[in-house]
Amino acid sequence: MKIELKYLAIALLALVIAACSNLPKDAGSADSGPLDGSERLYPDLGSESTAYRESGRASFYADKFQLRKTASGQRYLHENHTAAHKTLPFGTIVKVTNLQNGKSVVVRINDRGPFIRGRIIDLSKSAFSSIGNLASGILKVEIEVIE
Repeated sequence: MKIELKYLAIALLALVIAACSNLPKDAGSADSGPLDGSERLYPDLGSESTAYRESGRASFYADKFQLRKTASGQRYLHENHTAAHKTLPFGTIVKVTNLQNGKSVVVRINDRGPFIRGRIIDLSKSAFSSIGNLASGILKVEIEVIE
């Protein structure tokens, strides 16, 4: 009886852990999209003539994240022009424009975040420094999906 309870407890624990996952099993691939025609995990990017745009604040990755794995499974490197967004699919190419100086940079989404209220994108250190001063820490930006 004790052995049966042990296996039942293990099975229940496995089910609970599986139920906690909110991503499809292929979410780490760059081409993952809707599960089927009725269910969307990401914003509707619309037709090619209507690009997805969003305005808000951008931050950059702290040094402690260098070489850590991102949500897509890739390693974060300061020198790569990559970014984190809460909902855009991995592999999405985004143009980020600093609204104060007009400078822009093109990045690829490979992580999830930022998880701080008011921020819409976390940029790699090199991407952030190409459009603004690292000392400022936060920039007002507009993001536009390119592809």
